Amino acid sequence: MLNIAMAVATVFLSVALFATVWRLVRGPGSCHRLLAVDTLYLNITRLLLFLSVETRSTLYFEVALLIVVLGFVATVAGARLLERRDSIE
Repeated sequence: MLNIAMAVATVFLSVALFATVWRLVRGPGSCHRLLAVDTLYLNITRLLLFLSVETRSTLYFEVALLIVVLGFVATVAGARLLERRDSIE
């Protein structure tokens, strides 16, 4: 039963990844692209966590944790950059 749920969740996350990449490429503005990058790293993290459960390995969990921390810092830095750019113009 867990294998079926993991397979279905992986398919849904793959569709979400495709939609996120589409928004990243075709986004109307910088803010939309920044949110797409944020969503992209969260979806990749979820896939890594699914892989960690599937293989029963803690290595993927640690990599996912590292990606989340770095992604959060990058999103905050990007938001501050966009805010500063808008205040200059």
